[in-house]
Amino acid sequence: MATKPFSRFEWMIAWRYLRARRAEGGVSVMTWISLIGITLAVFALIATLSVRAGFRAEFVDTILGANSHVTVYTQDTVNADGVRERGIRDYDTEAANLAAVEGVTRAAPLIRGQVMVTSGDVSGLGDVYGIRLEDLRAIPRIGDGAEARGSLDNFQNGVAVGEQMARDMGLKVGDVIRLTSANGVRTAFGTSPRVNGYTIEYIFSAGRYDIDKTRLYMPFAEAQSFFNREGFADEIEVMVENPEQVESYMPALMNASSPTTFFWTWRDGAGSFLRALDVEDNVMFVILSILVLIATMNIVSGLIMLVKNKGRDIGILRTMGLTEGSILRIFFICGAGTGIVGTLAGLILGCLFAIYIDPIFSLVNYVSGGNVWDPEIRGIYHLPAKLQLHDVLTAISLSLGLSFIITIFPARRAARMNPVEALRYE
Repeated sequence: MATKPFSRFEWMIAWRYLRARRAEGGVSVMTWISLIGITLAVFALIATLSVRAGFRAEFVDTILGANSHVTVYTQDTVNADGVRERGIRDYDTEAANLAAVEGVTRAAPLIRGQVMVTSGDVSGLGDVYGIRLEDLRAIPRIGDGAEARGSLDNFQNGVAVGEQMARDMGLKVGDVIRLTSANGVRTAFGTSPRVNGYTIEYIFSAGRYDIDKTRLYMPFAEAQSFFNREGFADEIEVMVENPEQVESYMPALMNASSPTTFFWTWRDGAGSFLRALDVEDNVMFVILSILVLIATMNIVSGLIMLVKNKGRDIGILRTMGLTEGSILRIFFICGAGTGIVGTLAGLILGCLFAIYIDPIFSLVNYVSGGNVWDPEIRGIYHLPAKLQLHDVLTAISLSLGLSFIITIFPARRAARMNPVEALRYE
């Protein structure tokens, strides 16, 4: 008797088999085990992929939001007096030429130097960035609109320091710190250290522990004087519209710059770490895919037991005229239905975990007594999560695909069962 594929009675029989108790020849316990296994596997896959995507996005954003996308610097030169010079002399002209390149949003000259920071009896090391006020305001995670204390209106009269440095040294807006540079005052007897006092006008948080712990911003002209760099800039900070495609800007930037300049992109500095993240993502995906496969294998064991327990029913249905295709579809619905429900449950749990990761992580941190996430080791201050449609669809496709494929084998075994053999001993 030919029947329409996936007819109503096929769904009805499959549903009765799935909800049958063990005393009735069903395998509801195995069904629940399969369902829970697939749910947890899909949940783990989506949660892991979202956390990895969020971590990468936050890490890259803290790099791009507080550092140059392209750094332009030059090799040392010897002037007409035979003195070796380091830095860019015509920095305003060089910056203007770079800023004129299509896709470049900003080009700013910088002074770079290292100092010892002292406040009372507390000392630490700091990386000084000499920068103009309008350029500092334009830095996304540090300038206007960023999370900060104080105001940049008085930046010309002081310095800006990172939140972690301020916390470690007990600093607040209005305090005075002493900066000591080894490359200081030049005298007839040599160079002596330079020590100047500066008022803290601004305390920023860039979202990166290493930046907030060591970085200071100083007015550009004051930095030139402090580090004996009058008339020079150490480098030019270039920002572009699409930093993820920074390599595409390089030919135009090279053409707009002088022949003696060199370029260092943000990918040159963070490329090895990002590649390590990509490798880790691939490894985690493979491991969790195996976990999903193991969970779907429970469907096979459950269906095999179901086919064995329902041998008499299969024989009766076949003698009533049901085709092998109908029997195959009935047991396919049993296995695929478990996979679909488990996948949907895992999808919901995984999405909820990604959406409410902050309160969940706060609870875990509270229960464990704190220090679960150490920003000094991991760089960023919190564990982020980012749901991506591609990751969600990948997890769903993997789970459903394995569930459907795995189900076919025991379903075919049921369909090919000889009804005479099935009823012989009944």
